[in-house]
This record gives sequence, C-alpha cells and structure tokens, in this order.
Amino acid sequence: TDAGLPVTCIETRHTKAFLKAQINKSDRNDARGIAQMMRVNLLRPVHVKTLASQNHRALLTARKLLQEKAIAIENDIRGLLRNFGLKVGTVGMVKFEERIRELVESLPEMGEIIEALLAARQKLHEEFARLHRKLLMVVRDDAVCRRLMTIPGVGPVVSLAFTSTIDTPARFRNSKALGPVLGLTPVLKQSGES
Repeated sequence: TDAGLPVTCIETRHTKAFLKAQINKSDRNDARGIAQMMRVNLLRPVHVKTLASQNHRALLTARKLLQEKAIAIENDIRGLLRNFGLKVGTVGMVKFEERIRELVESLPEMGEIIEALLAARQKLHEEFARLHRKLLMVVRDDAVCRRLMTIPGVGPVVSLAFTSTIDTPARFRNSKALGPVLGLTPVLKQSGES
C-alpha cells in the first residue's frame, strides 16, 4: 500500500470453498486457484482493521481472558473443597480468600495446595485490574467512546468493543450493512409498520 500498489485482502472461508473444487491440493494449485478468482472477479474483499482497532481488540480479549481464568480458579477451589465436605457459600471477591483459609485451617496439606491456587488467583486479579485501568484510559481519550457512554447501559467495555468492531464507519454504505458486522440478524418488518 505504501508503494502505491493495490492491496485486497480476501475472505478466507469463501476462498477455501472455491479452492475445494480442485482435485489435487498443493500450494501451486492454490496459487493458480486464487489467481483465477482474481481474473473472474469471484473474490470477496474484507476490511483490514486499523492498528489502533486491532490493539483495542487485543486489550479486550486479554482482559476477558484474565477475568475468565480467575473465575475458573475460584470455581476449581470450590470444587476441591466440596470433595472434603466444605462449602464456601456466597462470598464476595474481597472476602473469598479469607473464607477459603478459614475452611482449610484444619487441613494443613490441603491448605498448601489451596494457597498456590489463591496466589495464582490474586495475580490474575492484579493483572486484570491493570488491563482494566488501561482500558479506562483508552476510553477516556476517545471522544466516540465517551459519546457512546452517554447511552444508558453502555459502559467503557461495551463502547470500546463497539468502536473497535466498527473501526471505520465510512466503510458502510448505510446502517443496514452494520447488522452482519455486529452479529445482528435483520428484524423482519411486521405488517403495518413503516
């Protein structure tokens, strides 16, 4: 692109389906098949997201991953203790460690195992908090995200997810073209609606 050459990224699933018709699968035949797609204009171009948008998606994905792993460790701790007839019950995030230590007080061997899991959980929560602060800073500096957050129920995570998914609004001809990008199915108009 910097050299002024035309660049088109094509939809991989469509290309795979087109190349499936070939008898002998090889790199050479795949290259010929893709060249044939270009010649007869059977390609489906896809939007290449900006670097900023890709960074925002990576931030959201990493943040969610840390959150899910911390929850998984909590659930595993609950499961391990249940084997010993110990129930954690309903406790908040802050009181979780205290409650777990209270339960394993009389089981020193189990306590050693649980301590390792609690340390891993703590580290995951710390890193999650660090990425969440970064997300808040990104949203604070983004005028579109701030505008989206004026909508009731839309917070920093949703606004950043929306803007990073849309990326460049000018690439859509109209609002109806946004549906597939956002994973929305078209709503059928009922009779009598305008």
